[in-house]
Amino acid sequence: MKEERVAEEIVFCKGGGCTAKLGPDLLSHVLDKLPRGEKDPNLLIGYDSKDDAAVYRVSDEVAVVQTLDFFPPMLDDPYLFGQIAATNALSDIYAMGGTVKTALNIVCFPEQMDLNILGKIMQGGAEKVIEAGGTLAGGHSIMDNDVKYGLSVTGVVHPDHIYGNNQGQPSDVLILTKKLGVGLVCNANRVGLAPEGAMEEAAASMTTLNRKAAEISHHYEIHACTDVTGFGFLGHLSEMINEEISAEIDSISIPVIRGAIHCAEEFLLTAAAQRNRNHVGDRVEFSSWIPFSMEELLFDPQTSGGLTVRELKTGAGGGIFKRNYRVRDLPRQWSARFVSKKKETLCKNRRKRSDDDSQVLWGMHARFRW
Repeated sequence: MKEERVAEEIVFCKGGGCTAKLGPDLLSHVLDKLPRGEKDPNLLIGYDSKDDAAVYRVSDEVAVVQTLDFFPPMLDDPYLFGQIAATNALSDIYAMGGTVKTALNIVCFPEQMDLNILGKIMQGGAEKVIEAGGTLAGGHSIMDNDVKYGLSVTGVVHPDHIYGNNQGQPSDVLILTKKLGVGLVCNANRVGLAPEGAMEEAAASMTTLNRKAAEISHHYEIHACTDVTGFGFLGHLSEMINEEISAEIDSISIPVIRGAIHCAEEFLLTAAAQRNRNHVGDRVEFSSWIPFSMEELLFDPQTSGGLTVRELKTGAGGGIFKRNYRVRDLPRQWSARFVSKKKETLCKNRRKRSDDDSQVLWGMHARFRW
């Protein structure tokens, strides 16, 4: 009986990760009513934008990047959960073009639960901070009915080299550096229905730092960047367009976690994906032959997702950037392009993409409207 009770305590996953985020509509309703105070000219990016982190200039050469992220477990392995939560929090620094410096633990933990579980969670997180080149400097913990873990992370960036998420231009292309489908696979795994190998691939993706992708991007002309997390690919893409720029998505080029489409076809869906669909669905035009499963994948909330990098695709630079992703074994498809509202076109047929990086033949399967 005692062993059974311990086993029940160890199984602490009730569905978490970035699916636990408040919906974007609800969040916007609250944030819009907060007092702003006097504007500080050194606050280069704050919560009045929809960027991944705050950026504060401390000198002409240095700006501080600040972010925090925490959530409940999305799987039952405490050590792996700690790695994923830390990787997810660290990603915001990379999405701003920054370098990780320090991190603080954020811990919510039931007093009656085995402390060895907490130790494994924090071990996983600490190892990822070290891998990122940062220093774990402390943290804060409280008692809670459920487990939650994450990090507050500080990084640095040059004030002239910040990656905003809405500074793109027409003719930019978007490179997605991790596969989609994490939310679908984790949800299926929670009820024991994940396809063989799917959860292993999802876990490997969620514990891969965006550090390599960010370091490659620093050598090229990047107009905008964000990371794909709880609001899904389309939710975060909506933050990268404006009144003058629309996005066209090539769904065939979207990298996908194995088994994720099958999970969507079996309706192993998340409530968070529905919130994302409700938030931006009326601004997306899908081609008539796009299946529901692909639509759901594009709305699927990602935990510790990849970067979406808006790069100017001109001349050899774009090709070299893309080939560098190939060398590092990162997804390297151009998954979308950005066009002026005055020059929108929708291609009817998709042609096979050439292996020549200089040639991209587009077949648009979804268009984003402002």
